[in-house]
Amino acid sequence: MIIKKLIGSSQKPEIYTKGTDVMWTDPHISKYLLETHLNKNIDLASRKGSTIDLTVEWILDKAPSKKLNMLDLGCGPGLYTEKFAQKGHIVKGVDFSINSIEYAKKSALKKNLDIKYEHKNYLLLDEDQKYDLIIMIFTDFGVLNPEERKTLLANVKRALKPSGTFIFDVLSDNYLKGFEETKNWDLEEEGFWKDSPYLALNNSYLYEKEKVTLNQHILIDEKNNLDIYRFWIHYFGNNDLYDLLSDNGFCNIKCFDSVLPDNEFLSKKDTTFCICEKE
Repeated sequence: MIIKKLIGSSQKPEIYTKGTDVMWTDPHISKYLLETHLNKNIDLASRKGSTIDLTVEWILDKAPSKKLNMLDLGCGPGLYTEKFAQKGHIVKGVDFSINSIEYAKKSALKKNLDIKYEHKNYLLLDEDQKYDLIIMIFTDFGVLNPEERKTLLANVKRALKPSGTFIFDVLSDNYLKGFEETKNWDLEEEGFWKDSPYLALNNSYLYEKEKVTLNQHILIDEKNNLDIYRFWIHYFGNNDLYDLLSDNGFCNIKCFDSVLPDNEFLSKKDTTFCICEKE
């Protein structure tokens, strides 16, 4: 029975088919993610500390030059929010991971920083004309499917003050050049996915027409439980971003390539930063 389930689950799924589990809410995985976020020497769950500093300076250079009331969507453990608060801005962070939010709260208290944090799915954001600047950093925008993007952009537009600014980054479609679908497996006594023995079947798939890739991980434990994690990632050309944002009520759209330095995972040309304003 488990073999038949594996064969069926390992086939290339229809685009946007959801997995059976969510990484961000799993108690074991979320602890690993927090540790990775806090590692200042790698560009994985978060960017390196030096890259974060460069990003903060770049954002403030492009944002209105005043004391900002700002919101960080997908703030994680507060690596960016703390930088902005230390520079005198009013900051709030929202994240889906309770571990990250609890860490961020404790860190802000320890450093005597007045930062508001909320454990929430940013697709449920319901604030109205409150922020001068909303940011969404480390390519979170690209994990949303088209309907979720539409919801997110409506939420951002509503939450921004008139002529407020939205800044986010995405993976550019340059990344797709030479992309190859892959298949491999891991057998571990314990590790990233579970604190007990497991087999992980890992696949990557390309949906070329939609500029989408899928990273799929199928986990089997000693009790033959089967969990499926699917991570859909979208890639954008500048014209894609112009059309998407203008169709959803944003103007003064600007795209910037090569903002960040190369790292071990991405070239500068693979990431695009976008700035736009509420109409």
